Amino acid sequence: MDVLNLLKSKYAMLIWIAGIIVVLDQATKALITGGMPLYQSIPVIRGVFNITYIHNPGGAFGFLAGQNPTVRSVVFIIASFFALGLILYFFKNTPRTHRFLAVGFALIFGGAIGNLIDRIRMGSVVDFLDFFIGEYHWPAFNVADSAISVGIAIFLYHLLLGKMPE
Repeated sequence: MDVLNLLKSKYAMLIWIAGIIVVLDQATKALITGGMPLYQSIPVIRGVFNITYIHNPGGAFGFLAGQNPTVRSVVFIIASFFALGLILYFFKNTPRTHRFLAVGFALIFGGAIGNLIDRIRMGSVVDFLDFFIGEYHWPAFNVADSAISVGIAIFLYHLLLGKMPE
């Protein structure tokens, strides 16, 4: 396979999209951890959005956050590798005609790697995007979580409607 075909391949797309997500995720987390004390909150849009530095030891929405740290880390690291394998399987079996779906899988893959890096390094995930209205807060999240959410939305759109816009 020549370089031009490689660049056009869906695997090159996976590497580029996932790579960009991982770099953006880790760069934003480095800015937060290097520039803010843990639990500090900086208002960006008063009453709606803050940058708030926290560590999430659990999964989505704090799932298993109260578990023993060693058990929690092992469960999440194993689950992450399983999920990465599953996403690669889905990606591999995505027809070339479903490029938007492939982009969704690449977003999920990149986001999963970004959060896995945190879990391996620190045993928890750095979150900092804090949206709320009054006292009602959405759980804080990060760039990796955003990529995973968008990728899952694309996947669900494909499942529900059966065809993706190209």
